[in-house]
Amino acid sequence: MMNLCKFLLKIALIAAVSAGSAQAERIKDLASIQGVRENQLIGYGLVVGLDGSGDQTVLTPFTVQSITNMLLNMGVSLSPSSIALLQLKNVAAVMVTATLPAFAQAGQLLDVTVSSMGSAKSLVGGTLLMAPLKGADGQVYAMAQGSLVVGGIGAAASGSKAQVNHLSVGVISGGATVERTVANTLGQDNIVRLELNETDFATASRVVEAINRHFGTTIAAALDGRVIQVHTPIGSNDRVSFLGSLEGIDVTPALTEARVIMNARTGSVVMNQSVTLLPCAVSHGNLTITINTEPSVSQPAPLSQGTTAVTQTSQIDISSQPGAVALLKGGASLADVVKALNSIGATPQDLLAILQAMKSSGALRAQLDII
Repeated sequence: MMNLCKFLLKIALIAAVSAGSAQAERIKDLASIQGVRENQLIGYGLVVGLDGSGDQTVLTPFTVQSITNMLLNMGVSLSPSSIALLQLKNVAAVMVTATLPAFAQAGQLLDVTVSSMGSAKSLVGGTLLMAPLKGADGQVYAMAQGSLVVGGIGAAASGSKAQVNHLSVGVISGGATVERTVANTLGQDNIVRLELNETDFATASRVVEAINRHFGTTIAAALDGRVIQVHTPIGSNDRVSFLGSLEGIDVTPALTEARVIMNARTGSVVMNQSVTLLPCAVSHGNLTITINTEPSVSQPAPLSQGTTAVTQTSQIDISSQPGAVALLKGGASLADVVKALNSIGATPQDLLAILQAMKSSGALRAQLDII
């Protein structure tokens, strides 16, 4: 309990220092440019060359179908009887995923993640065959192929098994080649739009003021609490230089909404620096119930032809520790709130219920999020 209190006090001191001196952040960290984004790619493929750790054909019939279709495209035709006899222990059906960055050009290499979707035990030593990667529009944007690197190892013998890390997921560094570029309309009509990471009217207003003050002219205007419209130079080279300078402008964002995040499973509680506390009184006590059961054996007298009886004797103890009413003074900073909560002497699990009660009474000025 003392370690918990010391930990919370340390967090409070750090938060108090940061709250006292508001730090400016770059526009690059506060907002993103509309249209400059990543795109997710996904594909289906086959991994071959496994050492008997591939899919079981009985459990994954789609692997057999994929092999049959692939061989057919390569001019190899199998009869139905041959297909029924296939035992593909060295092949695994996988899903291939990658992220297509903004402004990616044809020929650029991407890292891909390969994940087993069947009954394969391991992908160690496997090679991914050419797999097309599609975007949300169904178009193929990249082709993936290469040898997998699996960050794990495992061994099994005589019913015993040892494994380190995950064996059914691998990575191919630079394993995909971009085949199609994504159309981009950055700077169309000499206008770009900044999108704040979090909607906040005060922060949007400060960003507009900082941009106009930095460039010495009215080129930025807030459309709402999230989107800011900025006029850019005409030439592409000047536009890139302009955006690089714009992203480096420092802005002091407005204070975020007071919020308390509580994890009911682990008992962890996280607060931001905007949380405040009004004066209130809290009574906290512990109730403990202990049940102790002992067997009792009754032996019959000699030559009485009786039977031995076994009974259970239970003892129940209920102990209640009275909780004194503690007066918590109002706190205008996170440090004051943590000190007040530490004075109660409650465990993290008890603190969840106390914070909920404080919120219901109106003493805790913050939004509670229970995850």
